[in-house]
Amino acid sequence: MRLLRRGVTLTVLLAFGAVGGCGSHTRASDPASAFEGLAIQPPKPAPALTLRNYTGKPVDLSTLRGKAVLVTFVYTHCPDVCPLMVSKLAAAERQLGPEARHLQIVAVTVDPKNDTRRAVTQFLAARGATGRMDYLVGTVAQLVPVWKAWDIEVIVNKKGDTQSHSALVLGIASSGKIVVVYPSNFTPAQIVHDVPLLAHS
Repeated sequence: MRLLRRGVTLTVLLAFGAVGGCGSHTRASDPASAFEGLAIQPPKPAPALTLRNYTGKPVDLSTLRGKAVLVTFVYTHCPDVCPLMVSKLAAAERQLGPEARHLQIVAVTVDPKNDTRRAVTQFLAARGATGRMDYLVGTVAQLVPVWKAWDIEVIVNKKGDTQSHSALVLGIASSGKIVVVYPSNFTPAQIVHDVPLLAHS
């Protein structure tokens, strides 16, 4: 199953043998880079991203220029990778201490049918992530163009429930360009190391 459709993200991940989705684990390491994640060469401008979070607040990626931004795509009923990724992102945000003010974590649902406000609230609370990231939701019509723009493939069953999707974290520098990508088995330490670099790139 091909989990990333096209573009520089797919190219970079294939180059390092790091394509992964829910249920798979890969190693994030590029010794040629100052980043702990996989550096994208050349950096790619981040696609537009304008949705509401699970509380109804509008979120526009373009307003986050000047910060390091981590964007990931997850869903609350994921049986394996998503809960781990969100837990590790929250842990990294805590470990950053004062440096966390230079970071914004953005999670985008890949399961608009089931990621209700209640489901997201419980999911974040269970993983110590409440208040540590924006979790964006929307309708299928709103989300499909976002998934396409970000090279995220979502596999759903006949009932419309998500079964699999591209599982990764994209690191965006303060300039608004995607400069690093983390496969699903990244560690909080990698994020803690890279955030200052992203914030000043």
